[in-house]
Amino acid sequence: MLFTGKRLGAFALLAGFLPAVYPAVQPNLPRQTVSRTPEVQFDQYTLLIHGQRIFLHGAELHTFRLPVPSLWPDILEKFKAAGLNLVSVYIHMGVVNPSRGVVDFQGYRALQPLFDAAKAAGLWLILRPGPYINAESTAGGIAHWTTTEIAGNLRSDAADWRDAWEDYIQGIIAQTAPNQINHGGPVIGAFALMDLENPESRARYFQQLIDVYHASSIVVPLTYNDPGPGRNFINGTGAVDLYGMDSYFVGADCSDPNKWPQVPDYYHRYHQEVNPSQPWFFPEFQAGSFDGWGPNSPGYELCNQLTGPTLQSVFNKNAWASNAKLISYYMGYGGTSWGALPFPGSYTSYDYGSFINESRALTSKFDELKLQGMFIRSSPDFYKTDWISDGSTGFVTSNSAVFGTFLQNPDNKASFYILRQKDSTSTAITTLKLNITTPISTNLQVPLVVSDVTLGGRESKVVISGTSFGASRIDYTTAEIFFGGKIGDRDVLFLYGGSTQAHEIRLKLTGSASTDHLTKSSQITSTQSEGDTTIFAFQTGVTGLHTVYDSSTQLILYADRQTAITFWAPVIPGSGDLANFWSFGSNSTLLVGGPYLVRHASISGSTLALTGDLNVTAPFTVIAPTNVKSVTWNGANVELTSGISSTAGGFTGRLTPRDAIKQVAVPALTGWKYKDSLPEIAQDFDDSSWTLANRTTTNVPRKPYYGDGRVLYNCDYGYCENTVLWRGHFEGAGQTKMNLSINGGEGYAASVWLNDAFLGTSYGNSSNHRNAIPEAEFHVTFPEGAVRSGDNVITIVQDNMGHDQASSDFDNFKVARGVRGFQLDTGSFGDWKVQGKLGGYTGFLDKQRGVMNEGGLFGERKGWHLPGFDTSSWESRDLSDGLPNGSPGVGFFVTKFTLDIPNGIDAFISFTFKEAEGQTYRALLFVNGWHMGKRVGNLGQFKFPVHQGILDYHGENNIAVALWSMDRNAVSPKLQLEVDTILDGGVPGIVTANPAWSARGRAHCPTNVSINCPRG
Repeated sequence: MLFTGKRLGAFALLAGFLPAVYPAVQPNLPRQTVSRTPEVQFDQYTLLIHGQRIFLHGAELHTFRLPVPSLWPDILEKFKAAGLNLVSVYIHMGVVNPSRGVVDFQGYRALQPLFDAAKAAGLWLILRPGPYINAESTAGGIAHWTTTEIAGNLRSDAADWRDAWEDYIQGIIAQTAPNQINHGGPVIGAFALMDLENPESRARYFQQLIDVYHASSIVVPLTYNDPGPGRNFINGTGAVDLYGMDSYFVGADCSDPNKWPQVPDYYHRYHQEVNPSQPWFFPEFQAGSFDGWGPNSPGYELCNQLTGPTLQSVFNKNAWASNAKLISYYMGYGGTSWGALPFPGSYTSYDYGSFINESRALTSKFDELKLQGMFIRSSPDFYKTDWISDGSTGFVTSNSAVFGTFLQNPDNKASFYILRQKDSTSTAITTLKLNITTPISTNLQVPLVVSDVTLGGRESKVVISGTSFGASRIDYTTAEIFFGGKIGDRDVLFLYGGSTQAHEIRLKLTGSASTDHLTKSSQITSTQSEGDTTIFAFQTGVTGLHTVYDSSTQLILYADRQTAITFWAPVIPGSGDLANFWSFGSNSTLLVGGPYLVRHASISGSTLALTGDLNVTAPFTVIAPTNVKSVTWNGANVELTSGISSTAGGFTGRLTPRDAIKQVAVPALTGWKYKDSLPEIAQDFDDSSWTLANRTTTNVPRKPYYGDGRVLYNCDYGYCENTVLWRGHFEGAGQTKMNLSINGGEGYAASVWLNDAFLGTSYGNSSNHRNAIPEAEFHVTFPEGAVRSGDNVITIVQDNMGHDQASSDFDNFKVARGVRGFQLDTGSFGDWKVQGKLGGYTGFLDKQRGVMNEGGLFGERKGWHLPGFDTSSWESRDLSDGLPNGSPGVGFFVTKFTLDIPNGIDAFISFTFKEAEGQTYRALLFVNGWHMGKRVGNLGQFKFPVHQGILDYHGENNIAVALWSMDRNAVSPKLQLEVDTILDGGVPGIVTANPAWSARGRAHCPTNVSINCPRG
């Protein structure tokens, strides 16, 4: 939906769903809860959705970084498959509200497809509309137009700032209100992110946002993300309904993935000090890191290692130990900062080292997330716990190097002992024993049969006593729980542990055992114990899946960790609005082992239908309700053998990808056509249609350094995004030197010509390092003979790296991008002209791809990057040949290729640049018109994943590369397609939305804008 006009706003929400079938998991609800709507309440422990206690466990997704709405279900289904029940989503004001009075929820900016996909996946949704979102995005997500049009401080109670954000927020409200929990929707929350500062103006601004929401149809609780333990907005003006704190404990330096800090030790203490009557909430809990520009940039593979499975084990469970019951990991899926989305410190990729990488492939981190997510989903006793104690003494015995935290459910006394090494960075292996209380024993030292509990280096684990699975209860277990609950009519418990460690469990067995299916492994033994219980001991060396106990009422399984991570527990849909929500619409599930991913499960009669993804032939295991007799996989029958259980519903088999997976091929990129894209340096170039840069005032606080009083800042003339060109005219007589100061943001570059003579390129600093200063002086003596009599023109091609995103300075978003100083040796400049994307931010043409897509290069203004542009008259020239004569400048290279990828195949495809070391060039990669990558030859990212939906997997694709050579040394980049992963599966119905070229004249300009619309 596209809104134009006035009265729209921005902040933070928290909501849920209308009732369907949701049996209560926690029968003893508190008498006092806090709520703005009866559907979502909370007490000091957790959220209560429809009266049911819930551990809110999720991860972050930015839909604007995956601009293919039909792929959003893919990510959300993967979240759900990991056992998560929440997705947290930032909304980017800058893409939704590109100019004053325009609020656009069409295409990838739409919210309704997100709400629908979350509901279909069975995920609650926290919406985070800002306006400020940070997220390593330009201006922190604030719309660029506000940075030039607003005189007051942004993110303050200034009247013109409020006037700027209201349209946007009212648009968010209109889209969100029908999708709140009280209308059967998935939205259970929203909030804004602020700086560390808490001045009175900021508090009043927060209160303005709160008042707008409270005066609207938004009924869900408002919440907040404090960046660290800042004690902001807890009480008084600007206080929200539910306080939350983020935690980024390893920072953003991935260069040494083995370098850890100690785990934070203040979480629980801080929570008790600031909001003990509320549940403990981490709206952003670090699960990756962004990477930045630089010749020594470590890359996201190292970020993934730094924040990998071992860090998740120790740091995530440390959050559990602080009694946190609302956690969202940042990021779950990072995606791509395509076009002008990045802030100056980061490049195109926003992989973030996430659980799901930029290509949408699962990582080893996803495996650990699933183990944790399935434990939480299986453990309702864990949702309500009191923090009892922690330390290296007391219940932890025999080893002072071990640190433990004791949590206990106050209603049924289920106990959880969360263990790690006291030195959380230690890589040593250590052992311990515990003194615990169980339902049948007091002061019991465990383990009883195996020698010790073992903690590997950088490992945390949970020892549990008194918890239930179905109608059964565990006395204690030192093995970890992957799944516990009902499958059909049986209580099923799936335990796992490291194969190099010993583990044990004590519990009461029920039903008549089928001795044929008791494990025969010599490494798994059983011993009768007190209270009519049995101890199963799992010695070191156990691998694979083992049936430990099998009866008509119980099934107990044990596997090593590597086997456990191959299993899934999809939700079998129930009925009503919440059909796909675990414990609300359905309490039915099963276990499936082997596939790359299981997306959906349903049972019709005696047939179990599964859908999911395969990458290789895999062994297949199913633990299903006893009425299941046959299984289909993606619609095809699976040949099964019985062998897991003595009763029906336990099957093994094998899954093999279809032969279509072998048919995926990508062509070499050949047949390039070339045309110069810098006619602006020609003597006869006519810039009469360009915008006259004659402003003498600016709302940007950082004023020009020198010049004649004119302000040459891009955004003041409507050109806030991507490449901008400047042309300064002067009369030639006697001019020999020039000084310029140019600002484009960290890692920027600007090339300068006098007429058609190349003068050089200005960088942030000499090495273009990631910590480069964002501007530099450019002092030059004009080459002999370059100055002409009459009119001379200085042409500047300036790369705009985006707006800064965060600072204690209110006005940091109002950046001085452009020329901050201009001066001739003698005399003065005449007219300065400026040109960016056609139409600027008020009249840009490409409404589908949006304001962030295009810049001001000549080829972009003419639409050369768009599908369907006719290049038949262009010169044939390979991209690897670079620009003619090896000269500096800008040229467009365009080619086409066809893909024919079989239906039902999800192929992850990337574009990879290669060149000789040290080549100083920039290349903008356009795929079917979408600006999907910025390659900087000496600064970082060279591989750019591009998804189906941007790529047409069943037709012709148009590739354009704007190659900018920045010195007199020839450049010779090569570009090739690579297939990273091929899956038999994926989500169906991927829609391409790649509008083709049409003749471009002068841009259409709306009438309700406050600056002159750039038409040229």
